[in-house]
Amino acid sequence: MSTSTFAFSLVICMFSQTVEYALRAVACLSMNRESPQTTEEIAEMTRVPKAYLSKVLQCLRQSGIVKSYRGIGGGIALAHDPEELTILQVVNAVDPIGRIHECPLGLAAHGLKLCPLHRRLDNALASVEEAFGSTTLAEVLAETGDSVPLCDFPVSPDIKPTVS
Repeated sequence: MSTSTFAFSLVICMFSQTVEYALRAVACLSMNRESPQTTEEIAEMTRVPKAYLSKVLQCLRQSGIVKSYRGIGGGIALAHDPEELTILQVVNAVDPIGRIHECPLGLAAHGLKLCPLHRRLDNALASVEEAFGSTTLAEVLAETGDSVPLCDFPVSPDIKPTVS
């Protein structure tokens, strides 16, 4: 297995389903910014179970990433422009990246000094934080390709997702 394949596998394994669902939700909300979306609409477009999505949206609301509106025409909307919202903010809102600050095995001999293995793992986590912290939602959505990232938003060929 190459180093880049291993690194990619490590990144995929280290993120929870909750992170995946949160990223799908904010992608969906950013691509349909004309009006707030209901939890049901978001769940259908992102293929996330509604009950689970409700909990994810609650975390995103508590972190200030989304806002909710009550009443007729109400729902959930992004609180920030996609150009200002980083992937790291979304990840940290629902399942923060756990950096390694001391020996995770509790070995007294290691104390606060990480062994070479845990230092490398923490360096990898730092790299992920840096990459996600410098990547906005707008950048991810603007990348070209045949599919819409993280969301099964029904886009007709004549309509481009709104990323404003």
